[in-house]
Amino acid sequence: MTLQIHEPLRLRSRKEFFWHQLRYVGVGTGFLLFSLSVGILGYHFLAGIGWISSLLNASMILSGMGPVSSLHGTVAKLFASAYALYSGIVYLAVSAVLLYPLVQRLLKILHLQALNTAAAGHTRTQIDQED
Repeated sequence: MTLQIHEPLRLRSRKEFFWHQLRYVGVGTGFLLFSLSVGILGYHFLAGIGWISSLLNASMILSGMGPVSSLHGTVAKLFASAYALYSGIVYLAVSAVLLYPLVQRLLKILHLQALNTAAAGHTRTQIDQED
């Protein structure tokens, strides 16, 4: 079994990495803002809560803290339940999006170190055989 590398493995410069990370932060922030908007609109229109209280409830659920206002009515409680489950997934997804560039860089560093170590060991073996 042979390993085929289609493009050379290279580590991004710090500046390239910064912009790469910034793009992922933008995507994660956009997804959070979209999810927060869904929660605000749902709490306002389905639960009949004011805008500021809807923002507070949606923020607390999205951050994993729990609801603040008590809900009345079946529709409001069903929405709150679905939004809480959705928020748990959003939390994990945004965490993964934010951590991806960091983990990718760490793995590339380790991979490049392993390649360099293997190449250095191969060179030493050839020198030892020539002696």
